[in-house]
Amino acid sequence: QVQLVESGGGLVQIGGSLRLSCVASGYIRSINDMGWYRQAPGKQRELVARIISGGSTNYTDSVKGRFTISRDKAKNTVYLQMNSLKPEDTAVYYCNADVVTTVYPYNYWGQGTQVTVSS
Repeated sequence: QVQLVESGGGLVQIGGSLRLSCVASGYIRSINDMGWYRQAPGKQRELVARIISGGSTNYTDSVKGRFTISRDKAKNTVYLQMNSLKPEDTAVYYCNADVVTTVYPYNYWGQGTQVTVSS
């Protein structure tokens, strides 16, 4: 069984910064893509940022220039550095990963971590 555990969420003021971490554990042969999604109250879950095995990244337009996704393959960990936070960034942030345990990749989700940006 594979688990993704997020940490680093919390309450921050407008313009502040937070760094989210997500560690994958369990029987893992390899991890392909890893990413961060978020879901605000009353809204659908949306992609925030994703990083593929080769290191290429993509971001939703609203966070470009403010958020940076990175990963440490040796630690099965993905990070999301969030700077210049805005109230509209308030949401539950979920880690997501395509994990190969035997032959084929399977998609896993973390339990989520709350990020609240207030004035």
